[in-house]
Amino acid sequence: MGFQQVIAAPARAALFLVLTVNEGSEEQVRELLADASGIARSVSFRTPDDDLDCVIGLGSALWARLFHATAPKGLHPFVPLNGARHAAPATSGDLLLHLRAHHMDSCFELSRQLMNRLRGHVEVVDETHGFRYFDERDLLGFVDGTENPQGAAADSAVLISDEDPEYRGGSYVIVQKYLHDLGAWNALAVEEQERVIGRSKLDDIEMPESVKPADSHIALNVITDAEGVQKQIRRENMPFGAFGSGEFGTYFVGYAADPAVIEEMLRRMFLGGPSGETDRILDFSTARTGTLFFVPTVDFLDGVPTR
Repeated sequence: MGFQQVIAAPARAALFLVLTVNEGSEEQVRELLADASGIARSVSFRTPDDDLDCVIGLGSALWARLFHATAPKGLHPFVPLNGARHAAPATSGDLLLHLRAHHMDSCFELSRQLMNRLRGHVEVVDETHGFRYFDERDLLGFVDGTENPQGAAADSAVLISDEDPEYRGGSYVIVQKYLHDLGAWNALAVEEQERVIGRSKLDDIEMPESVKPADSHIALNVITDAEGVQKQIRRENMPFGAFGSGEFGTYFVGYAADPAVIEEMLRRMFLGGPSGETDRILDFSTARTGTLFFVPTVDFLDGVPTR
């Protein structure tokens, strides 16, 4: 079991809740944040082999309402992007609950316990139930998260360090809900789908630079610093779908020590890369939400002052 364990093994099930906090309910939220690790331990004790994991993120507006302390340096509202062809909207969200486990019942039970404490104090603005799809594939049929950093590289990419020592060990997360036009996507030949992604579909091998299209998803998501070193983030994306509404897609979850890395990736996708190309995957996948959260450490949350 983990609480505020940003770096975790791939899950088979995930539940995402984005909440807004009612005016006047700040004290109840502070109390829940201080008790959340204990609640997670109690639920996890009942399913010790399920690797239940919970991450709680706080939006910039809620931070200002809850704390007098200086905000983490990278915490700000999600910046909407409006390109000539594609848009990434900013949507409301004060709290993010990101729950992961081998089975959905563990995610549901911990969500239930947390939401029982928040009943009457929050509004659910988005709820998404994600699932593992075969061998870590998205609903487009491609493996997702292949390039996630591991070990020390993951810590460096995801966890705040000397750049903001007051919040060392914390992280940032950007979430977006993408809906796929599966009819249009599946009408493409596999070879053309591979050109959109920049990777082979069956065996998950990245195309050589000499043949990889400049508007492919992978080409536009590789960001390097002045020394040519790639800037990394940790993706925890999950597929979701509902036959009644006809909505199928990917819930994008990007963790980073500096949200500017993810924001640069999104600018390249939606507004254009070095040569002006936008991400061709956006011809088949539409962003419907966008929010940015700060993920404090367990010690910070356990020590949240309450009245």
